[in-house]
Amino acid sequence: MTSSESAGAGRPAAGTAPSRTVGALYAALGTALAGTSFVATSLLTHYPFLSGQTLRFALGALSLSLLSVVGRAPWPRPTGTEWALLALLAGTGLVGFNLACLAALRSAEPAVLGVIVGATPLLVAIAGPLLSRRRISGRLIASAALVVAGAALLIGFGRGSAGGFGFSLLALLGEVSFTLLAVPLLPRLGAIPVATYVCVLATVEMGVLTAAVELPGGELRLPDGRELGALCYLAVAVTAAAFIFYYLGLRTLGPEATSLFAGLIPVAAAFTAPIVGSGTLGVAQVTGSILVGTGLSAGLSAPARDAGPTPGQSASEGPEPGSADPKVPVPTADDDG
Repeated sequence: MTSSESAGAGRPAAGTAPSRTVGALYAALGTALAGTSFVATSLLTHYPFLSGQTLRFALGALSLSLLSVVGRAPWPRPTGTEWALLALLAGTGLVGFNLACLAALRSAEPAVLGVIVGATPLLVAIAGPLLSRRRISGRLIASAALVVAGAALLIGFGRGSAGGFGFSLLALLGEVSFTLLAVPLLPRLGAIPVATYVCVLATVEMGVLTAAVELPGGELRLPDGRELGALCYLAVAVTAAAFIFYYLGLRTLGPEATSLFAGLIPVAAAFTAPIVGSGTLGVAQVTGSILVGTGLSAGLSAPARDAGPTPGQSASEGPEPGSADPKVPVPTADDDG
């Protein structure tokens, strides 16, 4: 990454076809990497959960820091408001999401959690425009519904308790916040700094929980070779690389279109599980994948203006040349608290 490329990392793309295609590729790669996390996580079933997540986030932050040094990327200093958003993003989108998933899986089948969290595109397609006071795109809603239906078919519905359902809803909110809270941060800070700051803050937050919950019960256990390999993969591929690719896609496509790619997570899991012998690929998986692909195609083929005009802007007006995308609020120095 050159200095000139990094300098423009904080500014959304103008929405042209080539930039949208590149953004789609970034978002697809990021979510596909996230979908492979299930295989790596299956190797950590006997390792303390909080300790493992703390190590994962710490290794991810280290990887991102090294990447920024090698790429000589600019390092904007967050304002007070941005620090608050970063801490909230780390606490809800990473720490809270993982804790909610763990609690949900104690009283519900994984399919229940997967189906509910799979509703992320639909919720973002509604919440994104409402939060930024834009018109809700009916086309994106329909596309998100197809993606959610495909993800549900891929995962199955499963059985669970009321508690498992409630914690699954909290996990859904955490997944949504991972997208929406990053929107105002990316234009000025850029994808790599945002991902790095979030990983550092998540390491601190999860480390405090580890010290309070797991360490009093025994000494910190070092991972064995297989567990360390899984943690390194989760840190580098799923945490660092997936974060960067997803946020690069988010900067270009906006939250509603980018969130559609969450449907690729169960697709990636379904197609990689047979490779390691932990699942089968059948009619339901293939049909669900087709639905996800159809929803993605419909959502991404919608004109950028389908998201609706921003307040004070007519439908025929677009962003001024060289300006940030109007649907992405850009923090200013006045926001510093």
